[in-house]
Amino acid sequence: MITNQENTILDDKFRALAADNAPGQEVRQSIKDLETIMIGDKLEGLPVDFSHGDVDAFPPTPNSDKIWKEGFEDGGAQAYTEYRGALQIRNLIAKKLEEFTAQPIAADTELIITPGTQGALFLALGATVTNGTKVAVVEPDYFANRKLVKFFGGDVVPIPLNYLETPSQNGLDLNALEAAFKNNTEVLVFSTPNNPTGLVYSNDMINKIAVLANIYDVTVIVDQLYSRMLYSNETYTHIRACKVRPNNLITIMGPSKTESLSGYRLGAAFGTSKIIDRMERLQAIVSLRAAGYNQAVLKTWFNEPKGWMKNRICEHEIIRDKLLDIFKSAQLQVATPQAGSYLFPKLPPLRIDLNTFVRLLRYQAKVTVTPASEFAPQLNDSIRLNFSQDHDKAIAAATRIVKMVEIYKI
Repeated sequence: MITNQENTILDDKFRALAADNAPGQEVRQSIKDLETIMIGDKLEGLPVDFSHGDVDAFPPTPNSDKIWKEGFEDGGAQAYTEYRGALQIRNLIAKKLEEFTAQPIAADTELIITPGTQGALFLALGATVTNGTKVAVVEPDYFANRKLVKFFGGDVVPIPLNYLETPSQNGLDLNALEAAFKNNTEVLVFSTPNNPTGLVYSNDMINKIAVLANIYDVTVIVDQLYSRMLYSNETYTHIRACKVRPNNLITIMGPSKTESLSGYRLGAAFGTSKIIDRMERLQAIVSLRAAGYNQAVLKTWFNEPKGWMKNRICEHEIIRDKLLDIFKSAQLQVATPQAGSYLFPKLPPLRIDLNTFVRLLRYQAKVTVTPASEFAPQLNDSIRLNFSQDHDKAIAAATRIVKMVEIYKI
C-alpha cells in the first residue's frame, strides 16, 4: 500500500512535468472566464498556432510517404527491429551524420534511433541522472530539460544565457558554468541552436564549453535539432568536432522540425557507447523502439532533392525578417534568430500577468503562443513563437500580437 507521504512525493514528481502550458498544449488552458477582464473587442483574423510549426504550410520531405510504405511492406522485418533501430538504417544515417559533424560514428555501438528527439532527450537524461545528480541547465532553453532533470531526481543548477545583446556578448555565462562544474555538477544539457531564442553558440564558446567539460569530467547532452537550418552567413560548430571535447558526450538530432517529419516521431542520439547502451536498455522497457515502419523514413534524411533545403531556409528567413520588422517597429525587444524557426520577443510591462495575456491572445486575437516561463521559470515577460507558418497568416497574427500589447501595456 502506498503511504500518504509516498503519494505526496509521487505527486510532486509528476507535477514537475506540468503539461498544461507546454508547447502544443495551450488548448488545455481555460478561456471561459476571460470576457470579464478583456479590454475591447475580439480582433478579426484567421487562427494561428505559433506553439508549433505548420506542416501544411511546410510539408514533409518529398516521398516520405512512399518511403514509409516501403517500410510497411517489409512487414515484420521492419516492424520488429533491434531496440536501438534497424542496423541497415543506422548504418545509413551514421554516414550522413559523420559527414555533417566531421567525426566518425560507429553505427552498431554509438547510435540509437528514438521516438523523436524528445524520446532521445528522455533516454539520455535517464541514462545519466539519478537522485541528487547536479545538472547544469541553461535558461532559457528547451522546456523539457528542467522538467526531466527534476523527474529523474536530479538537482537543477541554472546557467544564465545572454541573448539580447550584440552577438559577441551573447551566450551562456561561462563563469557560472565553471563554478557549477567546480561544485560537483556532473551533467550539462543545452541546445544549439537555442530553443527558444534561435541563438547559435559561437565557435569560441563551444570550444570553451568543451574544454571545461573535459577538465571537470562533465557529461554533456547537446540538442542540435535545428543545426541544419542556418540563416545567411551563419556558421556552426559541433561540440563533438572540437579538438578537446567532453569524455562523455551525447548529441541529439532528428528530422522532425526543419524537414517537417514530426508526425513520424523519429530522432537519433549518438556518442559515448556506454551511454547509448544504457539508453537502449531504457528504451527497451519504455517504448521498445522507434516505430518500426517509420524508421524507413530516415532514408530521406540528408537526402532531400537538390535545392530543397536551401529553399526551405530561404522561405523561413523571409518570414523571420518580416516578423522582426513588425516587432521591432513596435519597440519590442527581440533577438534575431541565427537558426531554427523561433522568435522570443520581450514584452513591455503589462496590466495583466503573462499567462493571462497568453490566454487572452488565444481568446481575443486567435493567436496561440508559449509563455517564456516554460523555458526559464523566472521569465515572465516574453513569449515564444514558432514562425514555421503560412507567410501571410503569420504576418497578420504578429500584427494582432502587437495590437494586443498596445491594448494591455501599462
